[in-house]
Amino acid sequence: MKSVKDYVTTIPDFPEEGIMFRDITSVLEDADGLRLAIDEMQKLLDGVEFDVIAGVESRGFIFGMPIAYNLGKPFVPVRKKGKLPRATVSQSYTLEYGDVSTIEVHADSIKPGQKVVVIDDLIATGGTVRAAAQLVERLGGEVVKILFLMELAGLKGRELLEGYDVSAVITYEGK
Repeated sequence: MKSVKDYVTTIPDFPEEGIMFRDITSVLEDADGLRLAIDEMQKLLDGVEFDVIAGVESRGFIFGMPIAYNLGKPFVPVRKKGKLPRATVSQSYTLEYGDVSTIEVHADSIKPGQKVVVIDDLIATGGTVRAAAQLVERLGGEVVKILFLMELAGLKGRELLEGYDVSAVITYEGK
């Protein structure tokens, strides 16, 4: 039986020399790979009590939506600034190359006391997901799990998420 890792395509020296780019589009483009990825992520939620799944734009939508659907939970999109139509709360963070970005959620999307799982495709430096967790907490929610398909452990993103329960289906030791 194949593992999710078997569906990931590795592209050497992209976007620059020395980087091993782990491309998950090959997982998405294969029906068996996609099913396996969703199933493996969902298994990491066994025994976790939660009310809501929050998915980070855009690949957190890809993985978070089917899991929310399968488990009968609501889904909250965490979007880039300016994409949501109602009142929002926002959180800025620093990207890995020093630029600043901002994400938002609707101000009424997380209710005080709700237990939230935050989902994204990849943890690299951890900045985006930490900002998503901060948004959940600002709205009174409790982040009970942060879940990824893939982790690039060499970028030390878990350090930025210290204190959170973080899991990934696949872990690569490098960058």
